[in-house]
Amino acid sequence: MSEAELVNASKPKRSGPLGLLVRWGGFVKFSHTLFAMPFALASMMVASREHYHYLLDTDARMPADAVKYGFPSVRLFVLIVVCMVCARTCAMAFNRIVDRQFDAKNPRTANRHLPAGEISLTSAWSLCGLSGAGFVIAAGFINTACLVLAPVALFFICFYSLTKRFTDYTHVWLGVALALAPVGAWIAVKGGSMAELFQLWPLGQTLVPPLVLGLAVVFWLVGFDIIYAMQDFEFDRQQGLHSLVTAWGPSNALTAAFLSHVIMIGLLLLYGLLLQFRIAFIIGWLIILACLVFEHWIARKRSLKWINTAFFKLNAVISSVFLAVVAAEILLPFFRRIP
Repeated sequence: MSEAELVNASKPKRSGPLGLLVRWGGFVKFSHTLFAMPFALASMMVASREHYHYLLDTDARMPADAVKYGFPSVRLFVLIVVCMVCARTCAMAFNRIVDRQFDAKNPRTANRHLPAGEISLTSAWSLCGLSGAGFVIAAGFINTACLVLAPVALFFICFYSLTKRFTDYTHVWLGVALALAPVGAWIAVKGGSMAELFQLWPLGQTLVPPLVLGLAVVFWLVGFDIIYAMQDFEFDRQQGLHSLVTAWGPSNALTAAFLSHVIMIGLLLLYGLLLQFRIAFIIGWLIILACLVFEHWIARKRSLKWINTAFFKLNAVISSVFLAVVAAEILLPFFRRIP
């Protein structure tokens, strides 16, 4: 019996619907939703604030989804969270399904749920389909623009899983996929019909801030996904899988990751300037900068244990800190920009 089989055999089995939900949760790693969710929620709050000020400036009637100081209604907040969870679950399930043969061969991933036999392929496809449908349905309850764009977004976030088979720039595709989160949250608040979505408003009402944030997320993802790919360098090269690590070598790829994060930190600063954020954002920006510096110091060790630390813990801190400081700038009276 292999090591992966021994580990799997030692795990307690749960039966029934609760057991299935637990296995599904472990299968798609619901906890990793923390990476993209904070950026989406931050963008949601910014869009709500800007929409609130816009309505005040034009003496328009305040809609139910733009309450005082710009935080959206509970209904809209819940729908955005449902969209985020469902989209990420669908993409992760699809990734695990299409990569199951590679996962079975890789010692690092051989004990994942599909290769280890903890869930069936039918169950995995069911989760993928249900979460994809949930995403589109929830988007439809938000507004027409979200409904129209939901299938496009679903294609982008799922297709990433196939890119390692034909392009070295798979990290860029992943970055674009996750960058859809803050842009999508902005559209959820500001969009209505497609015509209204692209209507030209003043700077605070345009797509500029969410696009800058989305671009920052792209470079953030490119950087840390390169670091994550370091641990599979030998396996990917043997299997003919593509990445910048296999194409450029570990040292050059780490340099590319460093440059990506330099651009990302610059874009975050630009984002704060565009929105006239002040001291809370600067403090958060400095914490994020420190986390990125520490992440690259860790990555140079090239230890599986340390790379996992850099990938999971530090990047969770980065996204959480970003959400916290944006929320402080918008919601706390000391920081809030009052008309």
